[in-house]
Amino acid sequence: MTLALALMPASALAQGPAASDADGAAMGWTLAAALLVLLAALPGLMLFQAGAARTRSVLSVAVHGVAAVALASLAWAMAGYSLAFAPGSWWIGGAANLGLANLAGQRTGLRLSEPVFALFQTVLALLPPALLVGALAERVRLGWLILFVPLWTLIVYAPVARWLWSSWLADLGTRDFASGLAVHALAGVSALVLALLVGPREAMDARDRPAHSPLLRLLGAGLLWVGLLGLAGGSALGAGDDAAYAILNSHLAACAGALGWLGLATLMGERPGARALASGAVAGLAASASAAGFVGPVGAVAIGFLAVIACFFTARLVTARGIDDAGQVFAIHGVGGMAGALLLAPFAATILGGAGYAGGATLLTQSVAQIVGVATILLWAGLWTLLLALLVSIAVPMRVPAEIEAAGLDDAVHGERAWTHD
Repeated sequence: MTLALALMPASALAQGPAASDADGAAMGWTLAAALLVLLAALPGLMLFQAGAARTRSVLSVAVHGVAAVALASLAWAMAGYSLAFAPGSWWIGGAANLGLANLAGQRTGLRLSEPVFALFQTVLALLPPALLVGALAERVRLGWLILFVPLWTLIVYAPVARWLWSSWLADLGTRDFASGLAVHALAGVSALVLALLVGPREAMDARDRPAHSPLLRLLGAGLLWVGLLGLAGGSALGAGDDAAYAILNSHLAACAGALGWLGLATLMGERPGARALASGAVAGLAASASAAGFVGPVGAVAIGFLAVIACFFTARLVTARGIDDAGQVFAIHGVGGMAGALLLAPFAATILGGAGYAGGATLLTQSVAQIVGVATILLWAGLWTLLLALLVSIAVPMRVPAEIEAAGLDDAVHGERAWTHD
């Protein structure tokens, strides 16, 4: 249905003012921020996820991550951007910007030329599929992933991006400053569905899956830390106080998250160290994303710490249930993103140092708007991820054969069976 709507005739997007009318400083900062976000995905996420995999499948995780980034980028450029941001209905955009055609000299209502805006939205769109790779590590076929990622980008991500930033959720008042819902929560919910569908890795107990390299995971978390600060600051779409506060708040939330997870691990008898610091920092960044531009520093610290409590115990629950989310994508990104979006409402209050509520909103109405946003993500991502995964599995089975999984996927990546692992 989404693809059919995209092919319906639509009037060409009217050209805006000349690019010289846009703010050069705002465009320069947004371009730099886009590169920082790409750094978060390549190589940040690859290292973060590969560090949690077993030695014999580390390369396959990196290969799948690069493939997901490439596939999502192309799908977004060819159709996703138009579905999300071209003139259309409240539900989905039209065909005016298919193939990134008809981009205006200046994006309406912004200080950016539309090509700069489109670039920033492209690097946002590639993050969720790259995150999904972590949940499926060591057992999914590359051929299945190649078919799944473009469909997921167009059918799951693109409509949500439209609703949150230019359609009915935005009109309702749902706030998502730096993609806590659109990237982290959406990917987390989808990751949980896919992990349940593909099943746990064989020959290993769900509670005893040692990471290949905690050092790689910590280094990856460091790159994610820097890159996601770029995402927070770049989401201001300008170089100014809004960007500075967003970066500062995200950094403080990451610090609170890292130390919070470390403390919880110690209290619960787990080994405190690199893995705890890495998980906590990334969870803090995910939690702060929605609220980064709307809360004060104290609120950011509180959000980082409170959300990490939910992330930590969710990770333990998921593991205890035997669900093999190899990269803890649901617990870290999904729960972190949703918790942060909900905590935005109280901590945006001016009495707590926040920016206050826009458009006559109150704590109650803002809370309702955030709850509706989270519920929408849960329902839309859960349903469509399940349907798309099953549909693609008809053409290419989702899971690699048992003998390849037992030997490790890296041999298949090197050899002739890289496409389907048959």
